[in-house]
Amino acid sequence: MLGVYVHLPFCPYLCPYCDFAKWPLRGSAANNYLEALSAEISREPRTPAGTLYLGGGTPNAYDRDSIAALLARLRERFPGTRETSIELNPELVRDGDLARYGAAGVTRLSIGVQSFDPAEIRTLGRKHNVEQIEAVVAAARAAALDSVSLDLMFAVPGQTPESWRRSLRAALALGVDHISAYGLTVEDGTPYGAWRAREPDAFLDDAREAQLYAIAIETLERGGYRQYEISNFARPGHECAHNLNYWANGPYIGLGVGAASYRAGVRSLHTRSLDRYVAAALSGEPIPADAERLEGRRRAGEAMMLALRTTQGVSVGDFKNRYGINVMEEYAPVVHRFARTGLLERVGDAVRLTRRGRFFANDVCGAFLTFE
Repeated sequence: MLGVYVHLPFCPYLCPYCDFAKWPLRGSAANNYLEALSAEISREPRTPAGTLYLGGGTPNAYDRDSIAALLARLRERFPGTRETSIELNPELVRDGDLARYGAAGVTRLSIGVQSFDPAEIRTLGRKHNVEQIEAVVAAARAAALDSVSLDLMFAVPGQTPESWRRSLRAALALGVDHISAYGLTVEDGTPYGAWRAREPDAFLDDAREAQLYAIAIETLERGGYRQYEISNFARPGHECAHNLNYWANGPYIGLGVGAASYRAGVRSLHTRSLDRYVAAALSGEPIPADAERLEGRRRAGEAMMLALRTTQGVSVGDFKNRYGINVMEEYAPVVHRFARTGLLERVGDAVRLTRRGRFFANDVCGAFLTFE
């Protein structure tokens, strides 16, 4: 299955923890970008795709008619999609937006909530309130969209187990179909990176972060959600197909500034310079990008790392058919080391993280990527 990701990089305000390719919203720059994006789309051969995903940035910083027109261009170029997702900020949603999205083919919303706690919302630099979250979910139901997902964040400065439980319970009370629970990542070069350098004790240590992650797993599973990936929980049938394709090491096309693609074993990343991207796209010149071909053990190691993020894990038989590698032989030292420490297990045909192993996913998955 081919996935198509489209990056819409403009935001009405910039969150202090975010390290994505993004810029403050300005009308002229946003309009020029849509023209450049349309030019890039027109270069792609007409190819069926399984999923479309509009991410950002803040996609709904654009008006609903611009989003609908963009989706029409994408559907003409990439027909046959069965899942179309859009990320949005709840405070920017206006009456009629979600019905228009649905008419344009959107099937899935990913709502940037992060927290239901007013103090944490302010700490994260967000501008919404709880009433706006509730209104967006209600509007999505009225528009009969297939799936509604909320993004939540833990390990926020000042967050406590009690405040985290309240956010999780508030999300459960809304009856959404999917919840993503991400641990805060502090990147150098962001305002949060500078804050941590000045005041490291303001940020949660690994032990307290692990406690909050355990609370998320326990609370969401009790609420009827199945954890299908390290940070993602869904009611049956509402898993994000676009992201499942990433974790299956499937092909995907990234359109827009800073977007990543993986095609025919080649991984590429567009320039994060907005000016260079727009100029190249509008002129018909190649869009500046870094690219590398993944082959042999490097390709297999990356596939192992991605598949182990899912609770299903790696199918030994499928992996051998696709990559010609017997996991239990090629990676025997790594598998046995983490099995002895209780972080990996063999269940039928699958090698997967144990429940405890999910807390050490970065270490375990990374070991397969670097194994020689």
